[in-house]
Amino acid sequence: MRRRGMLAGLGAVGLASAANRAQAQGWARRPVRLVVPFPAGGPPDVLGRAMAEALAARWGQPVVIDNRPGAGGNLGAEHVARSAPDGHTLLLCASSHVQGSALFHNLPFDPLRDFSAVAMLSIYALVAIVHPSVPVQTLAELVALAKREPGRVTYGSTGVGTPTHLVVELFRLRAGIELTHVPYGGAAPAQTAILAGQVMAMFNNPVLSIPAIRDGALRGLATTGAARMPQLPDLPTVAESGYPGFEAGTWYGVLAPAGLPAPLAESLADDFDAVLATPQMRGRLATMGMLRLAEGPAPFAARLAAELESWSRVIRQAGIRMD
Repeated sequence: MRRRGMLAGLGAVGLASAANRAQAQGWARRPVRLVVPFPAGGPPDVLGRAMAEALAARWGQPVVIDNRPGAGGNLGAEHVARSAPDGHTLLLCASSHVQGSALFHNLPFDPLRDFSAVAMLSIYALVAIVHPSVPVQTLAELVALAKREPGRVTYGSTGVGTPTHLVVELFRLRAGIELTHVPYGGAAPAQTAILAGQVMAMFNNPVLSIPAIRDGALRGLATTGAARMPQLPDLPTVAESGYPGFEAGTWYGVLAPAGLPAPLAESLADDFDAVLATPQMRGRLATMGMLRLAEGPAPFAARLAAELESWSRVIRQAGIRMD
């Protein structure tokens, strides 16, 4: 009897959830703006534009990509935080969303309280690369070189406080080595610098790293994900290279202004996941070195809080400040 009552209760909860999601359908009353707080042409912009057409078909309204670059993504985030929580303004955020709150101490918004988590979309590992002139073949050999000559090993990044900087700092702290950071104004100039031998190493995105490794222009040492990268199956992970548990990379997700109704958040998460599950989007993600990682509002919110804490600790230990 108790089991029958419990099953009936669970059924009622399921029906209520289905009803809530059904109520959330047809919410779009005008074009939806997907704010990308980075310049056009970069991975988040490409991802957003690839999803826009399919999302428009599901929502019955155009999905407009609104690029608002600046301050490491903070300008676009501030705009969304001040928008109405009705689903018509969404933020395509990156892992820098939580990292930035530890770097900038006077932000006009709170990265957690001023947003509603909607969905995690994808993640990609970075690739540890060196110029061929660097006399190392493995990550362990790079660490040994850095320990023999502290500060000699230079590494490039896409800028102070960006993931390509912070992930190296996380590894540097774990390995107990001193490196010399050389920041650049984006992935393209940083890649140009390492190709020219102006810096010795970098942890860069797979879009730029993979072709250079295959062409022999750069040497791959390891990847920073939990598992080996399908496009570089012979390259070990950092964890396999002597640092168990090491995992880091760049992820992309969707946030809305705080106060978004929970049924609408769940419905939006379902829509994003459905679009990412199509063969076309799976292929697009693969070409960008990304993995689909679907998380709904609750697990994505938990990820945001956990990463805010962990990256704040790394940034304090490394002594990185932006203001």
